[in-house]
Amino acid sequence: MLTKKMEDALNGQVNAELYSSYLYLAMGAYFDAAKRPGMSHWMRQQAKEEQVHGMKLFDYLAQNGRVKLSAIDAPPGEWSSPLAVFEAVLTHEKKVTGLINGLVQVAKSEQDAATERFLAWFVKEQEEEEESAEKVIKLVAAAGNAQALAAVDAELGKR
Repeated sequence: MLTKKMEDALNGQVNAELYSSYLYLAMGAYFDAAKRPGMSHWMRQQAKEEQVHGMKLFDYLAQNGRVKLSAIDAPPGEWSSPLAVFEAVLTHEKKVTGLINGLVQVAKSEQDAATERFLAWFVKEQEEEEESAEKVIKLVAAAGNAQALAAVDAELGKR
């Protein structure tokens, strides 16, 4: 059974993961409007991943404590450029990494080895998320003209 502090922290992370999904859907909508279907597809795939992350936490909570859902904040809907969107992805993933690391600290302070082991998957996943965002930023930043950006868009559509 989870302590109240651990349960509250995990519930907060469920909300953060579902917000992440919502954010990536908003970014996908931005790319839909900008006629960048590959980038939109990349964001939709990212949104699905975040839903999976949220449900992993949800299921863990349901088995070991009590799920308590809260309102999901509205994400922004406009960015200045494709590069700005992917920079926002990296900034967001770094924030989520901090949240996950915070959960690990709560698990340690609550002497909850089972939850600490459960969270190890998320720690590794966040390393991959940040690396993925950094790679896309490099691709988009290197695209010096509309034709090159269209090629990056096509490449991201293969995800």
